[in-house]
Amino acid sequence: MITGESNSINILPKIDLHRHLEGSLRMSTLEELAAEGSIDLPADKETLRSLGTLVSADPRTPQSLLRKFQALRCVYASPELIQRYVREAIADAAADSIIHLEMRFSPMALAGERHFAAGDVIKWVLEAADKAAVQESIGVKLIASVNRHEPVETAEKIAQVVVDSMSERLVGFDLAGDEESVNADAFVPLFRDVQSSGMKITVHAGEWSGADAVRQALEVFQADRIGHGVRIVESEETVALARDRAVPFEVCPFSNIASGVTDRWQDHPIREMVMAGLLVTINTDNPGILDNTLSDEITRLTAETDISLGTIKSFMLNAANASFLLPSGKKALEEKLLSAYQLGL
Repeated sequence: MITGESNSINILPKIDLHRHLEGSLRMSTLEELAAEGSIDLPADKETLRSLGTLVSADPRTPQSLLRKFQALRCVYASPELIQRYVREAIADAAADSIIHLEMRFSPMALAGERHFAAGDVIKWVLEAADKAAVQESIGVKLIASVNRHEPVETAEKIAQVVVDSMSERLVGFDLAGDEESVNADAFVPLFRDVQSSGMKITVHAGEWSGADAVRQALEVFQADRIGHGVRIVESEETVALARDRAVPFEVCPFSNIASGVTDRWQDHPIREMVMAGLLVTINTDNPGILDNTLSDEITRLTAETDISLGTIKSFMLNAANASFLLPSGKKALEEKLLSAYQLGL
């Protein structure tokens, strides 16, 4: 555990590169909406909690996690609510001393049951993020996401709208979803086209499937970053490839434990990844569903393993350089972190 520090982990300046909007909904907001009766949600708080968060009764499987996302699609009922969720997610990040957030969102999920147009959804998210970033004094970039377990034809339509909406705020495109059961081959041409437009891409790989998925993300998708990627340690050859290419990894330890990738903090591959010379960052993934913060991640990791606060700070510096900012923005973010860390934060 961290000792002898003049400031707590909570006020340590941090960067989160891997956080899903749809996994960041406040339980208090869902309870409020359930009480109002405007959305078909369980009025009983325990039932609602089991719907929207992982609870002890849930099996620790990828399917348990994915079911939460599906169950919550009913709450994207209006532009006002979608924008509220964006503002609250950004405010929660700022409250945890996150100074730069790269939040991904699924236009298809947000359009969901109300069949909103993807372009409208993206516009609402961008508007809310613009306002919240200023209000909370936090750097925010957005990454649009599609799921590999949903039709590639739908993803192609989403991608076109995303590229048309590309801006200083909306900078990336992500492939998420059921990596365990669905091969990503069909999405390769789409992602290469998006990348050729100038957008950055990140691919969930090596979370629920093995190192071959990471190799595909590196060699075929030419991903700028890898989401999770922890099972890369199963292949020395793929580790060497990622190290040589200096591709950053968006590691989310608590999420991995919650979905059964690893059993205990002590067994998590993050230390092995660090020892192998990979560029590791630490992130929350789904703080609403998992009931965690980035400070929680750091506290547990330093308490349960031999990862030190100094290594945590190196993860944050890695994240500054791995961000989807322009080079000048990366440098400014790195300098901000270094200045704070030199003061003992």
